[in-house]
Amino acid sequence: MQNGAQIEYDYSVAKCFTFTTILFGIIGMTIGVVLAFQLAFPELNYLAGEYGTFSRLRPLHTNGVAFGFTLSGIFATWYYISQRVLKVSLKESPFLMVIAKLHFWLYFITILVAVVTLFMGITTSKEYAELEWPIDILVVVWWVLWGISIFGIIGIRRERTLYISIWYFISTFIAVAMLYLFNNMAVPTYLFTDYGSWIHSVSMYSGTNDALVQWWYGHNAVAFLFTTPIIAMIYYFLPKESGQNVYSYKLSILAFWGLLFVYLWAGGHHLIYSTVPDWMQTMGSVMSVVLILPSWGSAINMLLTMKGEWNQLQTNTLIKFMVLASTFYMLSTIEGPIQSIKSVNAIAHFTDWIPGHVHDGVLGWVVFMIMAALFHIVPRMFKRELYSKSLMETQFWLQIVGIVLYFTSMWIAGITQGMMWRAYDEYGSLVYSFIDTVTVLHPYYTIRAVGGLLYLIGFFIFTYNIYKTIRCGRVLDKEPVNATPVAA
Repeated sequence: MQNGAQIEYDYSVAKCFTFTTILFGIIGMTIGVVLAFQLAFPELNYLAGEYGTFSRLRPLHTNGVAFGFTLSGIFATWYYISQRVLKVSLKESPFLMVIAKLHFWLYFITILVAVVTLFMGITTSKEYAELEWPIDILVVVWWVLWGISIFGIIGIRRERTLYISIWYFISTFIAVAMLYLFNNMAVPTYLFTDYGSWIHSVSMYSGTNDALVQWWYGHNAVAFLFTTPIIAMIYYFLPKESGQNVYSYKLSILAFWGLLFVYLWAGGHHLIYSTVPDWMQTMGSVMSVVLILPSWGSAINMLLTMKGEWNQLQTNTLIKFMVLASTFYMLSTIEGPIQSIKSVNAIAHFTDWIPGHVHDGVLGWVVFMIMAALFHIVPRMFKRELYSKSLMETQFWLQIVGIVLYFTSMWIAGITQGMMWRAYDEYGSLVYSFIDTVTVLHPYYTIRAVGGLLYLIGFFIFTYNIYKTIRCGRVLDKEPVNATPVAA
């Protein structure tokens, strides 16, 4: 490319991942709503035999949202952001283009195979690591391909400075690679014993060691799928959408290194009051509390980026999505450390307060930010004006109501559970049976299900808006510099 010539970015792979983001979002969230109604109305478990039970569907929900929707959103935004901040087009390197397309197709095939196998009940039964060993190998292959893409594009970049978003994407790649490899080490039983199914395996770890490795992985899957790449997105899209510079680049760097160091040690808080060594439980609690500093450092930096420009909240719905995402990030990263304090954990552990915490983070922070990112990139990739601002507003408020109903009902349900489980009479006997707690919580489960349904309806509105943008949006003559143009 000659000096001074405009770079023509190639969005073909980013577009593919955008479509899978929406597809797997619909699948994962729809199943989540079904599960919520099953908890409120258990008879719904038996509508489709074994294939409709809670135990069969739940891994589909968690994997569909985490590794289908979220990962697709991460990859879509990577292939968009990386070209623009590094000032290089993917099509300038035929090798990297082949790698990117192979990355997409192997990823897509893997997720489809994962959906089928989990639906059939083929699972390792390890939380967030349910996929069996042949699928794990596929995951490793396309994760390596993504790494080649990351460092390949960095290697041919024209912009010498690596923007903070790129650092967060790099951390995601390296950390998940380490976590996934160690936690998913397994022995295929048939290959070694000639017994059982060829796809079945057993973990290389057992007992307490298995628990430690599992929650080192499980908690840091949250760190490096639901946190670092989402921060990478907001550090790019909030300044681009608002026209404001990041409030403090130094703070973004400080929070980055703090987050990377502290997060990796916090997984032990999942094992409080278990058989793991007490010092490890204490370390998990302490590191979780320390984690407030880098987490809030990032969130406050995002909010202060809008300093003096809060009036944009009245005119730009995408800014509202991102500001609320930052707010929910602050909420979830103070709630998690509070739950990690041993005295609080004695009440919170195993209760519905835990999924309440997870979902205010995922629904309010992760999904809001990914939807805002897609709202930003779709008009620029397809060169069309966003179809409807009124639909965006309707979606925003519908999903806010859904989130509030969800996490408040789960807060109340969780604390109620914890207190009822710990209630003793004057003879030292439990006051309530387990079924007593289930009966009391039924109204809250119903509210949670309704909240989830409202959120899902909002996601369908989002999908319709994106579809109409691509098919019917007014053609843009030139790319917008800041705020995304939206039809009234």
